[in-house]
Order: sequence, then C-alpha cells, then structure tokens
Amino acid sequence: MRFLICDDHALVREALGGTVSMGWPGAVVDLAGDFPTAWAKAALGHDLILCDLVMPGAAPLAGIDGLIRAAPGVPVLVVTGTEDDALLLDLLARGVAGFAPKSASGAIIEAAMRLILAGGRYLPPRLADIATSRSQTLQRDDVAQLTARLTDRQMDVLHLIAKGQSNKEIARALDLSPSTVKSHISHVLTCLGAANRTEAAIKARLLDLV
Repeated sequence: MRFLICDDHALVREALGGTVSMGWPGAVVDLAGDFPTAWAKAALGHDLILCDLVMPGAAPLAGIDGLIRAAPGVPVLVVTGTEDDALLLDLLARGVAGFAPKSASGAIIEAAMRLILAGGRYLPPRLADIATSRSQTLQRDDVAQLTARLTDRQMDVLHLIAKGQSNKEIARALDLSPSTVKSHISHVLTCLGAANRTEAAIKARLLDLV
C-alpha cells in the first residue's frame, strides 16, 4: 500500500503518518507540505491521498482540483478543520471521496480510510445529513432521463467504475477493446456531468444508479 499525506503542519503529517503505520504496517508514506509538492508526488501512484484544504501554493478548490487531475482515479480524503459546508459539498461534487475533521481520533481517521479504500465514502454525520437531503431533492424523472441516455453496456461500465476498476480491468471484464471502454466512459461522464471517474461514481451512488 502507498499513501500520500499532504498538510503544511509537520505535527499533523506525523500524526496521520502514525495512523497509517498502525493500520497498514509496511505501507509506503509520501509527504507534502504544500499543493505544488502534493501535485508532483501524486504522480508516483497511491492507493489513497489524505490532504488538508488550506496549504501554500493554491486556494482550496484549485488545490484539490489539481490533486485530482494529477492522480485520476485515486481517492482523496480531505482532513480539515474547516466547517464550511458549502465548500465541502462543492468538493464532494468535484470528486473528493470523503472528509474527516482534524479533531477526529486516529481510530475514526483509520475507519474513514478503510471505508474509502473499500470503495465507499466517508462524511461526518452533519455533512452526511446535508448531502442526503440534497440527493433526495433530485426528481425521479431526471434519473429516468439519465438512464435513458445510457445503454446497458454503459451502465455495466458505470458499475465497474464505481467499484474502482481501471480501463484495462473493465475491458477485460466486459470483453471490450480499450478504445471502446474509453468511449463509453467519456459518454458516462458527459451524461452525469462528472469531471472524472471518482465524481461519476459518487453521483451514481447519490442517484442510486449503482
């Protein structure tokens, strides 16, 4: 396992690194203290990225967007002290896999990490209630229109995206060529209005499509 921990405070990096070491002995841990370093190290390939919202080098939204672009398909758990619900929900829509407050215990952080690594998402109860309320406002006819635009095969692709499978794994599972898989994924992202695979998976779950 390989993790990337991004925070501009050394004590926080050390604390999160300790949580990783306790939960995943032998795991490789890369560290970053600012967004530019985080973007560069994200290219190394990780199973999970833990990142603060406020760090040198970029504004919160731009920083997280850059991280998601630098490591497509890698889940990002934001560990932050902010309580700006609008900002957090905006980040959730952009593809973040979850949030954990800096005040959370190591056990809670580890549980959030394990949930995300298993393909789920973690939200503090307060934020989860807001996200659920928003999802319940979606009209059923909107969902029907969306599913009507996706073929059965594209729905199969969406289910596998939600499971975290790569293009190569999807091609093998569905006996499709890589170019066909890429085309299907592009159409799925367009239909869902998603910027990337992680965001597509989150939106699909909110809409009960997977």
